Amino acid sequence: MTRHPLNGRTIARSTPMRRVALAALGVLLTGCASMSPDGGFGTVEKATAERLGAPVQLAWARQPGDLERIAQRVGDLLGRPLSMDDAVQVALLNNRGLQAAYADLGITEAEIVQAGRLPNPGFSIGRTTAGDEIERERGLHLNLARLIALPLVQRAEASRLAQVRSTVAMQVLSLAADTRKAWVQAVAAEESVRYSRQVMQAAEAGAELARRMAQVGNFNKLQQAREQGFYADAALNLARADLQQRATRERLTRLLGLWGDQTRFQLPPRLPDLPAQPRDLPDIERTALAQRLDVAAARSSAEATARHLGLTRTTRFVNVLDLGLSRSSSNAGHRQHGWEIELQLPLFDWGDARVARAEGLYMQALHRAADTAIHARSEVREAYGAYRSAWDIARHQRDEIVPLKARISEENLLRYNGMLIGVFELLADARSQIASVHGAIDALRDFWLAQADLDMALVGKPSLTATAGPAMGAGPAADPGH
Repeated sequence: MTRHPLNGRTIARSTPMRRVALAALGVLLTGCASMSPDGGFGTVEKATAERLGAPVQLAWARQPGDLERIAQRVGDLLGRPLSMDDAVQVALLNNRGLQAAYADLGITEAEIVQAGRLPNPGFSIGRTTAGDEIERERGLHLNLARLIALPLVQRAEASRLAQVRSTVAMQVLSLAADTRKAWVQAVAAEESVRYSRQVMQAAEAGAELARRMAQVGNFNKLQQAREQGFYADAALNLARADLQQRATRERLTRLLGLWGDQTRFQLPPRLPDLPAQPRDLPDIERTALAQRLDVAAARSSAEATARHLGLTRTTRFVNVLDLGLSRSSSNAGHRQHGWEIELQLPLFDWGDARVARAEGLYMQALHRAADTAIHARSEVREAYGAYRSAWDIARHQRDEIVPLKARISEENLLRYNGMLIGVFELLADARSQIASVHGAIDALRDFWLAQADLDMALVGKPSLTATAGPAMGAGPAADPGH
């Protein structure tokens, strides 16, 4: 028998019960959450593989050897002309910004594991003297409030980890979409430069011929000035096309994470052909709401806030609840054992402000989730409309305008051979035909950009491409009166 040090009651000493309590405490301390082998990277890899469409490989460079393997794989891909899918693969492997985003997975998981573990128990020791008597006290304390709320905290933190994984997956998909668009723009820009040089050559030939004819008196000043104007416009458009080509290539280089000799990568000579038929997506809004990661993240945020509201209500009155075991002894042979509980009394703070704040955050999350869904519906409708229109325009350019210009050019060549038209009319027709090819390139480019936007709108928030204006570098139009 022993006497409690606080209230003086006599209690029975129970060694087996103390051993059971200590064993339970040991189980709690050893059964805490631990780090996963991949930091949640496998979840991100699976989520993105289902949405990217093409088979791609993701790699998290956590060790120096990982960087070497990535560099070898990137070198193999850069050894041939870079296709659209190869460009996406290089970006997903080599983009350092994406590698930094992967680190968020490990950081967040470490924070969540830490939050799911019980705080270390506290141990206190004291020594008091009264005359010749010396008394020593030892105590062990554990935060019971943290233990009670631990299941709710673990569920809330698990939701936060899911949100981080969703955010990282969204960054992967966004990088893939941006890389596709940058590749399309870079290839189209290189095509435009080649055709702009042809326009330049035709205009230069016309200007030189006009100069010689004016010297011998067979051309008036107005006609010579007109040909010189065509040449000046062609030179300006070529300079603009060349500037656009360099800018689009550098943007693609940044997304691919390349530098040094790697920046000399080669691109295909032309864009992929237009598909035979466009996609038919009758239930596109429902598909987007089921697949989009931003909608899923907003929904998860609302659910996590609801759980947080339950945690706040559960712990509104219990902020401090500590259990302690104490033991004291003296040199006189007296020994005392007991326990103590520390509880904060809610005299001034009843927790109503924290509950009100949690309720406000929950309503805010609900409204944001609804707003995200509304925007998702609108964005996917806009992206699909732009995709269908771009396909129709590209097909019209390919099947109607370019063949028509080619037939006109053939007829003009026959007329020139029959001496019915002059060389300047033939050059003007050549410039017009090259301009139609420019229009076809731009229309095909706009289609592939629209498809990249549509693919992204189905899985996450897209960055919709603005409707392109007239083709830059298309060359001067022929003067109807010339």
